[in-house]
Amino acid sequence: MWHGVFPAVTTKFTADDTLDKAEMERCFALQIEAGVDGLIVCGSLGEAMALEPEEKLEILAIARSVSAGRPVLMTVCESSTRRAEEAAASAARNGADGFMVLPGVPYRSAPHETVAHLRAVAHAGGKPVMVYNNPVAYGVDVSLDMFEALADDELIVAMKESTDDIRRVTEVIARFGNRFDILTGVDNLALESLVMGADGWVAGLVVAFPAETVAVYRLAKAGRIEEARALYRWFRPLLDLDVSTRLVQNIKLAEALAIGSNDRVRAPRMPLRDGERARVTTVIEEALANRPDLSKLDLDAKAA
Repeated sequence: MWHGVFPAVTTKFTADDTLDKAEMERCFALQIEAGVDGLIVCGSLGEAMALEPEEKLEILAIARSVSAGRPVLMTVCESSTRRAEEAAASAARNGADGFMVLPGVPYRSAPHETVAHLRAVAHAGGKPVMVYNNPVAYGVDVSLDMFEALADDELIVAMKESTDDIRRVTEVIARFGNRFDILTGVDNLALESLVMGADGWVAGLVVAFPAETVAVYRLAKAGRIEEARALYRWFRPLLDLDVSTRLVQNIKLAEALAIGSNDRVRAPRMPLRDGERARVTTVIEEALANRPDLSKLDLDAKAA
């Protein structure tokens, strides 16, 4: 169902900390123009935990307005199943095509609790679900046994695989075949995951470098591995910025430098400063100075 590049888009704010709707419309449209396959709003990179429920629905509406028929997924990340059910139902009423659902954080739920939560949220929303599995960040590993328990549920269609263990892609395919779409969720493991059979990429740096992200995906799926590898090696220092507790600030700074956006974040986050800002700026500027010429690649045909 969900193959290809799915940006986890950032949330844009004005100087007075309200939603910058015009800037989000512009930035989301850049993703669509570059050939991405869907949009995911209000995730970790979208500062979901700092957003009000009504703001999330506004962001969903903006994404839908520019999506050109691509699916728009709402992230559901709540500390209680009841709130998660309410969020999913509300997003479904407002046009979400599906959901990326996390276990109930910050509580580290037992396997049976995790399965019950994911199933309940899926049915409250009544739309397809991508399970976001990120035990590194959230402390709960949605294991293969848990996916086995969910395999009979038609609404559970995909997983965002962020275990940081490249072996997991092979293990999932060996056990489930094509029952679940697998989308890699770790930017600096993306090519490795695609080569091993992942169907897509929930990407972070794509918001600043959409064409390059789409190119890596399409080259990999076309079997043009040497070309994909060369592009990925250039991309790697940027992709490393996604694997950080400062990923939001890092990636928003990349947006500021690469697509002329801004790096405003909502407190308690603050923009990068001093040596940390200088270090990340150097990474981005060096990549921009050596940016590959994608026109040399024949990428007009969309990869499967």
